[in-house]
Amino acid sequence: MGPVCISRIATATPPHDVHAAFVDYASSMMQDPHARSLLKVMQRRSGIEHRYSFIQAEGKLAPNSLDGRELFKAGSFPSTAKRMECFETCAPLLMRCALDRLALTPEERRTVRHVIVTCCTGLYAPGLDFAAIEHLGLDPGTERTVIGFMGCYAALNGLKLARHIVRSEPEASVLMINLELCSLHLQETQDLEKVLSFLPFADGCAASLIRLDDHGFALDSFRAVSIPDTRELILWRIGDLGFDMVLSGRIPVELKKSLRERARELDPDGNIGMWAVHPGGRTILDAVREGLSLAPEKLAPSRSVLRRFGNMSSATVMFVLQDMMREAEPGQRGCAMSFGPGLTAETMNFHVV
Repeated sequence: MGPVCISRIATATPPHDVHAAFVDYASSMMQDPHARSLLKVMQRRSGIEHRYSFIQAEGKLAPNSLDGRELFKAGSFPSTAKRMECFETCAPLLMRCALDRLALTPEERRTVRHVIVTCCTGLYAPGLDFAAIEHLGLDPGTERTVIGFMGCYAALNGLKLARHIVRSEPEASVLMINLELCSLHLQETQDLEKVLSFLPFADGCAASLIRLDDHGFALDSFRAVSIPDTRELILWRIGDLGFDMVLSGRIPVELKKSLRERARELDPDGNIGMWAVHPGGRTILDAVREGLSLAPEKLAPSRSVLRRFGNMSSATVMFVLQDMMREAEPGQRGCAMSFGPGLTAETMNFHVV
């Protein structure tokens, strides 16, 4: 049996670049002048230039957009039910765009036996898994799995599951969809740390075809690296006014320390040349580079995705892998890595075929 590969990846983002508008809006919410000043400083240091959302921040409302001025009114931010209503309206639009760009042939559609969806920012049923099958005209009996609420490392868990499926059903292909609308969960707060936690997040979708193939990224092995005594550093809970997230400033410190201790486990032979690291933020990438003693250019693809798109939770590492796939040469070895609650780093070793 040949290798289980990511044959190709397609990505999509919503139409509105909201990064600058968010900084202006968040600054206007902050009553403390010192907090407003710090927000601007952190924005300049963030390494982010663009982030995309279905939320229209200013100007004439475009089709299939949400009016941020109506959705996030001071003193009356939307309920969780309203946010989920917006998710149900907008998420399928973004997913269909990514699926169309994946451009599955009629034969490829006939081989898709499984659909995996990862998402932590919205839920409804029947959900995106059913919508994908309908949009592509797949067999109604296609098996479906939704990996929910795992955060930024969910895509690697999805790939892990896809590899198991194809190894047990070599004739089958797996369609994986990673979709997040993080911008729906903006909170009204004077807490600067919470405001800063919203600064990197954006909306995006990736769609991937996983199957036995003679080209693409061959999925070699997976490893979860959990860091003891860090459970409270990332919290993600459903509240009355959206999903409430806590991101501790200790995350980069603990991550760097743990990766330094386990660097040899991740690259025992020292032959990994490609590092597809989830760009959770500039300080996260700095922590990975220092913890693994990587040359700065090794994280250039991750920093590029962070600069162009921000952090799209589970979809982000697939954006990095897509960029790498365009330049990859057969024989190269790589490691993909994403971080999330636990505190845990999910890793995937792969090679180019």
